[in-house]
Amino acid sequence: MTRKKRLGRGLENLLNTTRDTEPLETISISQAFVQPGREVPSPVVEAEKPDGDIVHLNVYEIEDNPFQPRRVFGETEIASLAESLKEHDILQPILVRVVDGRYQLISGERRLRAAIKANWQTIPARLREADDRLVSELAIVENLQRKDLNPIEKALSFRRYLDEHFCTQEDLANRLKIDRSTIANLMRLLELPQRIQTSLQEGKVSAGHARALLPLGDEGAQLEFCGKIISEGLSVRDTERLVANKISEEDYPDSGRADRRKRTRDLQVEALQQELKAALGTKVLIKQGAKERGKIVIHYTSFKEFERLKSAIEGEVTSAGQRAA
Repeated sequence: MTRKKRLGRGLENLLNTTRDTEPLETISISQAFVQPGREVPSPVVEAEKPDGDIVHLNVYEIEDNPFQPRRVFGETEIASLAESLKEHDILQPILVRVVDGRYQLISGERRLRAAIKANWQTIPARLREADDRLVSELAIVENLQRKDLNPIEKALSFRRYLDEHFCTQEDLANRLKIDRSTIANLMRLLELPQRIQTSLQEGKVSAGHARALLPLGDEGAQLEFCGKIISEGLSVRDTERLVANKISEEDYPDSGRADRRKRTRDLQVEALQQELKAALGTKVLIKQGAKERGKIVIHYTSFKEFERLKSAIEGEVTSAGQRAA
């Protein structure tokens, strides 16, 4: 007897039902699979179906999920799944919703693409009422559960969600039932130079390697160490040790008492800086001045992110005031 596949707790919490966990891709399905000379029909929902009903839809009448962060999709994987569909049929329907009279994919793009490759004309689909926010959350959870989705794509999906819905990392973590540290650690990777992010996406370095480069701060040093990781095959532990030595040599060349006090103070500032980064989900710098003065610099990349950060800070101030009262 074939056991029915189940989702992880995150998706089941959001959907309150059992679903498959196949990832999606941003390349248009019709562009990837439509045969030359074949016209892709314009899907129009003629009659409203109850939520949860299963219908058989034309495979070319299902639009892409606009919130899908995945960029890479293996042809070999799709071909293998297509052969499986021919032999065993499909075990679970894909999940769709109705948007402006058209069917839009929520989850199950691997199955949909495999069905098209297997020359199926229709595919079973379950209708689901879902707004953009829920669909975005489903896409994030679905991809978090896949090991072959690279960390940068996951981090970008977090940042897009935070920017579009003006919420904090804590809010998102609560909605997805995951640790905030998972979100913070992935989003910190977006602080690295684009070349390192690309190397991470291509699998030349791991997420552990990338995180080890963050304390360097300087882009040039980060790129230099990234090159060493690739050329010398350094392990994550080796990278962490070399980075720590580099920072120690540059900042504390002497071992006098004054240097030790400065190092302790700087490490405390660095720890606070990392806490602020994790809380706000963006790059934060604390610059120390004379006589215990200094300034905090909070980075943002768009007006939406600025508004999100402003709301997050105002919310923390309000909460602190209420606790004090």
